[in-house]
Amino acid sequence: MPGNLFGQAFRVSTFGESHGPLVGAVVDGCPAGLELDLDFIQAQMSKRKPGQSRITTQRKEADEVQIVAGVYEGRTTGTPIAALIDNKDNRAKDYDHLKNAFRPSHADFTYQAKYGHRDHRGGGRGSARETAARVFAGAVAQLLLQKSGISVFAFVSQVGSLMCPRRYDELDLSRTFDHPTRCPDPATADEMMKMIEDVRKQGDTIGGVVTGVVRGCPAGLGEPVFDRLHADLGKAMLSINACKGFEIGSGFDGVRMRGSQHNDPFQNVGGRILTTTNNSGGIQGGISNGMDIYFRVAFKPVATLMKKQKSVNSSGQPCEVEGKGRHDPCVVPRAVAIVEGMAAITVADHLLRNRKSRL
Repeated sequence: MPGNLFGQAFRVSTFGESHGPLVGAVVDGCPAGLELDLDFIQAQMSKRKPGQSRITTQRKEADEVQIVAGVYEGRTTGTPIAALIDNKDNRAKDYDHLKNAFRPSHADFTYQAKYGHRDHRGGGRGSARETAARVFAGAVAQLLLQKSGISVFAFVSQVGSLMCPRRYDELDLSRTFDHPTRCPDPATADEMMKMIEDVRKQGDTIGGVVTGVVRGCPAGLGEPVFDRLHADLGKAMLSINACKGFEIGSGFDGVRMRGSQHNDPFQNVGGRILTTTNNSGGIQGGISNGMDIYFRVAFKPVATLMKKQKSVNSSGQPCEVEGKGRHDPCVVPRAVAIVEGMAAITVADHLLRNRKSRL
């Protein structure tokens, strides 16, 4: 099964299924001597774990990480880092009625079409459970980036049609995880909470947007032409379950502007070349320019509904499917940690690659 490796200098591979015994990650290319703050890693895992509030799936997983290779006396050895995360609260029986049915907008049919065989238990490899391994790898990447003064943030900026009225630079992003919705604007967060709860009571689901921000990134990261930094960020985000859109900087709103409005003029600020505006989102020509990198990631409504939907089974016969068990009514609160992780992995990869770009 190709397609399970991300990155070139900082490489991440994940393994495991939703209802198998565990999921895990292998991180290769991390320099030796990095002190792994296990409390920080576990805190990142807890941001994504299920069962953390009444608007997330009630599956109970501690998501405690067991590092089995690549670390000695608390520091990385330069060899591959391997980590295991147990699946302790998997309930495969909740999916027995779906063994031969194709759930609308899930990966059931496409996995069957590609492999001729699939794991119906929660979607198997196609489940968002796999992203627990990414969050671990992302936490290692964040610890590496911190050594270079680079920090990564993400927060929920939209649920359905309800948008946070303030830009990321007008918010205190350190307060993002104070609210179950993961929105750092208190008034908007309360409205989002009510919207998600109302949708859940109806047996339905709703989508949303996560905004990502990278601060302290130096100018010069990115590999033209096919490995542009924003192209790799886009790939990283679009590889996350339920992600349907990615935009950076002005994004699609930029098409409404003229070049004279959109261009970011340069200025010298205390010996640093910066821009007066940042419509580029911190990246120009596929290479970071030293400004904040900011982007938006759109997530569709969760496909599993607690109501009947029409579909067909593996024989092509009409059937009805209805979700059972434990599912998120809105994915974005838990997706925040995944967006942070994948952004950190991408930037860490380019940071290490950039060290070979000049003598």
